[in-house]
Amino acid sequence: MNTETHDITSGYAAQAGVTRLNLRQMEVFRAVMLTGTVNAAAELLHVSQPAVSKLLAQAARRSGLVLFERVRGRLIPTAEGTALYQEIDKLWRGVEHVRDVSRQLANPTTGALRLAVSASLAPHLVPKSIALLQADFPSVKCSAEILIAPIMVDALLDRTADLGIGLLPNPHPNLVAVQTHACGLVCVMRDDHPLAARSLIQASDLEGQRVISSPEDSPYGGALRRAYGKVAGRLDLDIVVRSSTTACWFAQAGAGIAVVDEAAVAGGTFAGLAVRRFRSHEKLQVQVLRHRYRPLSRLQQAFCGVFERVWRESIG
Repeated sequence: MNTETHDITSGYAAQAGVTRLNLRQMEVFRAVMLTGTVNAAAELLHVSQPAVSKLLAQAARRSGLVLFERVRGRLIPTAEGTALYQEIDKLWRGVEHVRDVSRQLANPTTGALRLAVSASLAPHLVPKSIALLQADFPSVKCSAEILIAPIMVDALLDRTADLGIGLLPNPHPNLVAVQTHACGLVCVMRDDHPLAARSLIQASDLEGQRVISSPEDSPYGGALRRAYGKVAGRLDLDIVVRSSTTACWFAQAGAGIAVVDEAAVAGGTFAGLAVRRFRSHEKLQVQVLRHRYRPLSRLQQAFCGVFERVWRESIG
């Protein structure tokens, strides 16, 4: 009966002792329990022997327990000290886990990045950025989905995407632009097209050509109409597609010529397609977007850094 009472009392004392100690005192007490001496604990913790002695004395005072008895130069834990150690060791595993998580968040080597991407960014700019990101973080898992602007906004708002890389993205009060890049226009055609001999194409050169364009009621189509200027009403716009990437495929097949954003042809990904400067003051916006109330993680910051670098190298 007396032994059972002693065990219960020791357990309560141990739990009470844990609540009175700070993390540093627990760490020192645990180190002494593991090594058996103050000197060995000091070596384990890379601190001085007096510092360990001081913290161990503080731990004893704060806990209100006799933690050790000295026998032949070694510290032998009391029953209360052993019970306290068992509680602290369980707690310490949680502390170590928190430290591991903190280190991983500060220097991520794993994790996931979900991107929503406009079609123009899909052939080169985003894949190149992901390749560079994974060179630094080889265990990171990335997913990228090509979405039109309204659906991209929805994906960012419902948090099924971490970042949106959009061309002419729809504004929304709960979205924030992390980066904004001005994107000019170019004219594309097969490299055996007569206009491919010119280094600069202007809107009047499009007259008499079959022009691959975008719907007039879309933001992209509206930007193209402004770029065509006064000749817009005289152009042969028999082929209408939704994205500049699709326009490049059609031009590559010889279906006509197209005016597209520079982002779509960055990296020279379309074989046999001539890319020529197009005279226009019209600029499109490429933005990296995030949810206003969801700050960037370290991994997302790293992606933004490499995307900006790829943009400068590919477009300027």
